[in-house]
Amino acid sequence: MTSQGPTTASALQALIEDGTLTGSWILDSARSEVRLETRHSWGLRPVHGVFRQVTGAGTVTAAGEVTGTLTVAAGSIDTKSKMRDKDLRSAKVFDIPNHPDITYVVDGIQPANGGVRVTGSLTVRGRTRPLSFDAKVSTVAGEMCLDAEVPVNRADFGLTYSPLRMASLHNTIAVHAVFTRQ
Repeated sequence: MTSQGPTTASALQALIEDGTLTGSWILDSARSEVRLETRHSWGLRPVHGVFRQVTGAGTVTAAGEVTGTLTVAAGSIDTKSKMRDKDLRSAKVFDIPNHPDITYVVDGIQPANGGVRVTGSLTVRGRTRPLSFDAKVSTVAGEMCLDAEVPVNRADFGLTYSPLRMASLHNTIAVHAVFTRQ
């Protein structure tokens, strides 16, 4: 089985026309991952976390229109530090009782930069902001994979808590999403 990644408008269109991408897709949560990467201690230490609960689905029409949603359970964050995770889940940051999910809603995909440009909106802690990013898409035997590193400034979502201003406001969300036909 070979993997293909649409790198041009014509390649993307060919995958839609031959039915490779058209249809309904569901996220394979067991094989997908959403990671949070940032810097701490005034930029000296990297901090990595993974969200353990991720769901999603999407649709690609024969006309090439793409819609979908990726939902992350904010309380499923795991940074390997119980104290840090408790802070992240608290009202200081994600405020899990009032905002249990982080949601990205896709409203379009266009060929770009050797992959695709994904457009949509990100909602964190009740604040929704437009967010576009570049991603790589590959297809293998009825599966579609999307890989991206998405820069996010957490202050855009009101997440400014940082004891002694030690944590960076600039974060990267790394996404590896595996979709199968629904």
